[in-house]
Amino acid sequence: MTRKLQGFDVGGSSVKAGLVDVDSGRLVGELMSAPTPRPATPQGVMEVIAGLSRRMPEAGSGVGIALPSVVQKGVVRTAANVDHSWIGTDAAALALKVLGRPAECLNDADAAGFAEMRWGAGKGENGVVFMLTFGTGIGSALFHGGKLVPNTELGHLELRGMDAEKWASAQVKTALSLDWPAWIERVNDYLERMHALFWPDLFILGGAVSECFADFSHLLRSPARIAAAKFAGQAGVIGAALAAAESGPR
Repeated sequence: MTRKLQGFDVGGSSVKAGLVDVDSGRLVGELMSAPTPRPATPQGVMEVIAGLSRRMPEAGSGVGIALPSVVQKGVVRTAANVDHSWIGTDAAALALKVLGRPAECLNDADAAGFAEMRWGAGKGENGVVFMLTFGTGIGSALFHGGKLVPNTELGHLELRGMDAEKWASAQVKTALSLDWPAWIERVNDYLERMHALFWPDLFILGGAVSECFADFSHLLRSPARIAAAKFAGQAGVIGAALAAAESGPR
């Protein structure tokens, strides 16, 4: 019997959602989205998630929620690109209260990495793999031997005297109207720093911008292999649902 769970990916500009076949990594139906509320408070974001949930067919009892935060056992510890009132919030408990169902809450890049390592560009990779998501910020997920090292948040690594994501995120490309060569020079700066610290075998570049990988791949430079994320902007939704499926009974 096919297992279907709802997955949600909270970003700085939008909340994405979809019904996921967690045995194959496929979206069942369309990828939906709604604007992230301003301010992006816990209650406000969870109400948006609830609205998206109601638009989807019934599924398994659990849901997966990817957040732009360090998340430890369902509790949010940082708040990047969402309201600081998230810090200290038990997101899993809030989801149960608002949605009426248990939720597996995790870092957004970690969720994307789960999807890519199971079914995407990282499938079968046993070395050191970095999943990097370029959007409002830069998310990172580190895998070694196929196992996740959670909550790395290396978009906040110092680069050029600032958080790396303030130098090389996709949002910066848009805000400064950078063409591909100018933006990729910034991305290469970031990859160089990451490689010097961690010596990965593979970088997987994700986020919606990865759908344009063919336009800029020839400009990328790194001693490591570089691949486009298979799931692009869907990876967080699919990985969140996968994490919920594998979290076990609550």
